[in-house]
Amino acid sequence: MEEAQRQYLEKGITVTYEYLAPEAASAEDQKERLSQVKKDDYDIIGVDVADEEIISPVLDEMADEGFRVMTFSSSDAAEGCKRIAYVGNTHNYQDGADLTEALCEKLGYRGRVAILVGSKGAPCHEDRAKGAKDTIAGYPDMEIAAVEYDMDSIENAYNLTLKILEENPGLDGIICCNMSNPVGAARAITEKGSDTVIVGMDHDREALHYLNDGVIYCLGVQDCFSIGFDTLQVAVKIADGNPPGDLYPEKMNEITTIIYQEDAESMLELLYGDIL
Repeated sequence: MEEAQRQYLEKGITVTYEYLAPEAASAEDQKERLSQVKKDDYDIIGVDVADEEIISPVLDEMADEGFRVMTFSSSDAAEGCKRIAYVGNTHNYQDGADLTEALCEKLGYRGRVAILVGSKGAPCHEDRAKGAKDTIAGYPDMEIAAVEYDMDSIENAYNLTLKILEENPGLDGIICCNMSNPVGAARAITEKGSDTVIVGMDHDREALHYLNDGVIYCLGVQDCFSIGFDTLQVAVKIADGNPPGDLYPEKMNEITTIIYQEDAESMLELLYGDIL
């Protein structure tokens, strides 16, 4: 978003934005924030949907009231929602399936695994978990030992992983469906000295260090730079009165790349300037 803003400024166009993120994911918090922003003078309101069922009707209501609303990041609203456009990940199910396939291959298609989902109702987390479950179901010697919701909290993921390890000695793998839970799971695995294989989402700095150390086997990294850059680009086009079509699609898909230990060092340097 900052880079898109800078490029517009070079053209003499000033774009301002506020990024309003809660400390913890919550659909009720998001409803309250949306109620508040309606009182302010925003040209566009962008939403990373916390819960498809709860938030989609709120966006429909806002659209009916004349607010120009778009969605972005990893979670779109429900099909048929009146939001104008979406910029982000349209393949969360496949991301979950791809990560799980990598785990299954690592385990020789035999073992017991757990799934840390994230936030209940969050489309991206639920879709990734479904992709994971469907992939596991395709292998007769793979079994799901536990499914837990950590509510996108590192501490919750850490505590849940300790609980899962205690209840499932010799657990072979953990599939992590958001950005927080690979970190929490890796902390617990490290503390316990377990050889449980972790796969998970995104490019948290600590997660990348765990990847570099071999504690995490692989991460599905979304192109968050492009998501932010394209979100601001689309928002400006909407503000100028342009509907989806020739200038931008109604859904703009961004890529996910699965990275492994050998990729961690370059990713840490690229994203965070860490020289290992």
